[in-house]
Amino acid sequence: MSELNKDVVDLVWGRPSSGVSVSIFRRWAQGFVFSESELTALEQFEGGPCAVIAPVQAFLLKNVLFSRESSNWRQMSEEEQKMALCSTLSEILESVCSSTSTGFCLVTWAKGQSPHTSTQTITQAQSQTQDMPEPASSQPPQEQQPTALAAEELGFEQFHSVLHKRTVMSVAHLREEVLSLYHTWRGCCGVLLFLYSVILTKGIENIRNEIQDTMEPLIDPVHGHGSQSLVNLLITGHAVSNVWDGDRECSGMKLQGIHKQACVGFLTLMESLRYCKEMSLVGPESPSEQARRVFQSFDPEDNGFIPESLLEDVMKALDLVSEPEYVTLVKSKLDPENLGIILLGPFLLEFFPDQDSGIPDSFPVYHYNGLKQSNHKERVEYVEGTALVLGFEDPMVRTDDTPVKRCLQTKWPYIELLWTTDRSPSLN
Repeated sequence: MSELNKDVVDLVWGRPSSGVSVSIFRRWAQGFVFSESELTALEQFEGGPCAVIAPVQAFLLKNVLFSRESSNWRQMSEEEQKMALCSTLSEILESVCSSTSTGFCLVTWAKGQSPHTSTQTITQAQSQTQDMPEPASSQPPQEQQPTALAAEELGFEQFHSVLHKRTVMSVAHLREEVLSLYHTWRGCCGVLLFLYSVILTKGIENIRNEIQDTMEPLIDPVHGHGSQSLVNLLITGHAVSNVWDGDRECSGMKLQGIHKQACVGFLTLMESLRYCKEMSLVGPESPSEQARRVFQSFDPEDNGFIPESLLEDVMKALDLVSEPEYVTLVKSKLDPENLGIILLGPFLLEFFPDQDSGIPDSFPVYHYNGLKQSNHKERVEYVEGTALVLGFEDPMVRTDDTPVKRCLQTKWPYIELLWTTDRSPSLN
């Protein structure tokens, strides 16, 4: 795939003047590895590749939860791990494929050049076995089981010199090939091989047409983290740069957003910090959810209240009775102490007291962080808890103010979290 190397590298890594740093490439050079402590969880060894690993983890859990007969979703045999991972990778590749007529691309190691073996073995393979059939890298000999991280001698340039592109033309063939490459995905650079497969299946030009800023690479060459376009590509099949519903126009420029609901959700702490804004994309709003959204549109600072002078505008926007006499009556009821403000909670209780949004009052929540160093005793395990969803803020049920909670509050504004451990899990 030498003719594609430059385009792929430019799209993924950009054009850094000093080249991609050794440390960033090394951080991305891992495979998809299951935790020994949590059999349905993937491990991430260093910061960076979470932009690929986290979406794969989300789809994998979705498949484990809804596509298995066993009710114990946290237990899997090695064979079940194999099937779950490969069906997940196939599903993502299917979702990004723009046209089945162009087929699906799988990026693997070229003949005899798998880094699962030593440099000497690779060199021998290059000089002696160029015309031999491709070895079954998906089923390495027992003494050459793939490692999670790249061999020290495999650098950025060498990695791109030993790649091979396969094309398959049907979904059935794709699933067979992905399954046959299980050990390749698990081994050295498996994450990057899958990422390149996604990019070539989607099509470089198709991705460029969807990215808002074509100069922004999918992987930041300075810090090594993935872009929003990369996350969106894996979750939705489209490499758009924004997270709002549909497209928007700004000063005559079309800004592409998310056009349909994905199979897994996406929440970000960036919304809590006001760096971006998401809409629900989870189904039609209930009247109370619409009321909350409209009320908050008049409360851009998220104070939880509006000046009473805006109450009439809110009521009109919701098609509520808004005759001046009635508005005055509502003001006196919602602001009996004449503070000059209308609180969101009492407003919702006044007009939507019996609304059921379909969200349960509480539900189990499991937190996952693939980084060993972010887990207790460096064991990648889910942290279990209970989420309490309140209709409005209740100071008697206040728990904590952690990044995890603030992230979830972008979806459920008055959520409280009760963890089974004595310390809240980490987003970092």
